[in-house]
Amino acid sequence: MEEVKNTAAAKKVMLSGIQPSGDLHLGNYLGAIKNWGARADEFDCFYFMADMHTITVRQTPADLRRRTLEQLAQYIACGLDPEKNTLFIQSHVHQHAELGWVLNCYTQFGELSRMTQFKDKSAKHKDNINGGLFTYPTLMAADILLYQPDFVPVGEDQKQHVELTRNIVQRFNGIYGDVFKMPEPYIPKTGARVMGLTTPDSKMSKSIPEGCVFLLEKPEDILRKFKRAVTDSDTERCVRFDPAQKPGVANLMSIYAAVTGKTFEQIEAEFDGKGYGAFKPCVGEAVVETLRPIREEAERILKDKAYLESVYKNGAERAAYVAEKTLRKVYKKIGFVAR
Repeated sequence: MEEVKNTAAAKKVMLSGIQPSGDLHLGNYLGAIKNWGARADEFDCFYFMADMHTITVRQTPADLRRRTLEQLAQYIACGLDPEKNTLFIQSHVHQHAELGWVLNCYTQFGELSRMTQFKDKSAKHKDNINGGLFTYPTLMAADILLYQPDFVPVGEDQKQHVELTRNIVQRFNGIYGDVFKMPEPYIPKTGARVMGLTTPDSKMSKSIPEGCVFLLEKPEDILRKFKRAVTDSDTERCVRFDPAQKPGVANLMSIYAAVTGKTFEQIEAEFDGKGYGAFKPCVGEAVVETLRPIREEAERILKDKAYLESVYKNGAERAAYVAEKTLRKVYKKIGFVAR
């Protein structure tokens, strides 16, 4: 057992989480989750359901519980082996909330007020601009720093939060010495941003369901969405990769490339002279076949409640063991009496 522990300790640590505030979609999969499974041999990986973050916006309790478990099942179905990865629910590891409060006291008001996501969500939820929404980035910093990760896989929209985390690390370590490891943002080069099928100028989002493809969605619904996908008003109607002039077509080509492994040149050649009428259903079919085994496996796992419970209980125990070591070190540094 000791040899196994030493081997794991020698690995670099990677951490990431997604809010269960809606169903996982194609953008989540191609931009992040698809790449996670292959990293287990190289990294010591922690992946969690960020349920604590979801309550900055009002949630229906039963839906939140359902989506959290569905998300865990989908993680496993997408190739995250619970034996090789630490999979857990954020609220099951109390150290997240505890370190989050401490880091609030080492984060400046001005830093938080500049966060783009706070501005965006405040505009969307004007009737509920709460303190949690404002301090969301410090909880995210706690999520990261508890596990002393080397890398944090994030989309471009979350990079600002990782930069704030790095500022917090610099400030805290500057006062108390070498407490936290400085995390690096890890942004996948391929498939990092999947745009909406109806809004190719903005990222695919569960908030615009008609342009969003969900992992557990029925094949017929997926095909319908691709057939209605926005292309362009170009009279030539040719399949050509030109994000500036043809963002809708470029997005569909990016999706097709991600699920088939084909290059843009190969895709252009494949649909030369065929037009969008042939192209869009073909992309839809490729996505359906990519997601089919994931949907079927997730549905099987969700029926096995005992197995799912064992995964999140074991994951929380492993996560808490690591998190507690960091928290204990932080509490000692800032002067709290040991428990």
